[in-house]
Amino acid sequence: MLLFWVSLVMPMAGALEFQYHNTTQVEQYLQEINKNYPSITHLHSIGQSVEAVAVNVSGLPKDSCNPIFRTDPVVGRVLLLQLIDYMTRNYMSDPFITQLMKTTRIHIMPSMNPDGFESSGRDCMYSQGRFNKNGVDLNRNFPDVFVNNDVEVREIEVKAVMKWLETEPFVLSANLHGGALVASYAYDNSNGGSELQGGSSITPDDDVFVQLAKTYSFNHASMQHENKCSDSREFTDGIINGYGWYKLEGGMQDYNYVWAQCLEITLEVSCCKFPPESELPDLWDANKPALLAYMQQVHLGVKGQVFDLNGAPVQNALVEVEGRKNFCPFKTNSNGEYYRLLLPGTYTITVRHPEYEPLTETVSVPYGPDTFSALTHNFRFLNSASTTATNTTCLLPDVNYSDVLLPDTLTALSTFILYTLLL
Repeated sequence: MLLFWVSLVMPMAGALEFQYHNTTQVEQYLQEINKNYPSITHLHSIGQSVEAVAVNVSGLPKDSCNPIFRTDPVVGRVLLLQLIDYMTRNYMSDPFITQLMKTTRIHIMPSMNPDGFESSGRDCMYSQGRFNKNGVDLNRNFPDVFVNNDVEVREIEVKAVMKWLETEPFVLSANLHGGALVASYAYDNSNGGSELQGGSSITPDDDVFVQLAKTYSFNHASMQHENKCSDSREFTDGIINGYGWYKLEGGMQDYNYVWAQCLEITLEVSCCKFPPESELPDLWDANKPALLAYMQQVHLGVKGQVFDLNGAPVQNALVEVEGRKNFCPFKTNSNGEYYRLLLPGTYTITVRHPEYEPLTETVSVPYGPDTFSALTHNFRFLNSASTTATNTTCLLPDVNYSDVLLPDTLTALSTFILYTLLL
């Protein structure tokens, strides 16, 4: 049966066919790709869904920028499977793909909600697929910095993603949906504070978010032309501030930005939530350049390490850019690494840690994506702190992860990772 499926979906030396693959087929496909390309792919589980479907991801070298794509049913699953297929088949033959994969760890989760996919109907606009088996919309179930989260019940799929985000230094992310044609960016919510400006909820990194959204829309076949779906508004340049479109509480892109220091946008890639399979090739052709260009944006800005007086990496050092006061300051990971997406320009950056005197330096940031490398700038503390201080980090919401179990077998909601030996 497996051999028949492989021959049907992955003909010899051919591309993945354009069709809707169920959860079992997705697992089989990813395992086959991992088997065929073991040196540049990896696959493992980060948790499970309500119906015990595995959420799979991989571990990679720890010294590169880390973009991630996630999707909800249905059309995003098709695009991300095609993306995996395209990149693995073109590695070492296409110069752009080769360079991107040699400089970037790319995590791809074809479906965050496999239970929803299995229950979805093939209706263009109204689908059950956005809800998991418990009837919860996962993209409204994340902690929200603008509301009280003390008694919120987190779904098991959401907790699996939250736990995963704590373990990987993700820099750039996107989640894919259907029902409109627009790139939407944070914030999705507001409590009427200073972030609320002219009907939009503006982040300290609004200029970067606009750049990211426009990168997608202007590399898409039609998104930037303000085409509107029959039941949707027009979007200037094919982008919109999330709150300026409609208020959304508990969204994943706000959570990623605030607590995981990962800039994420939401991509609405099709007016129809479940387009006919005959339209899938055109859908891929329209989105392929945009997906690739967006991933390349992970090389915006500046990256580096923070070291102590003896040259050892410092974990949890705050890295603050003057004029960009985030709810949760960006900080270094376990290897003392930091990543900060910034547009070209001159920036003053201060690093802080309770054991050392703050260190401030000014850097000139070039446009990194063209060379597939952000500016590398390391910091080394010069003096120990004269008094004991408290590091004002922003704590993640308290979540019990005990039910985020790893199944013994992969039964596929799968997060897949492409990688190579890094330059």
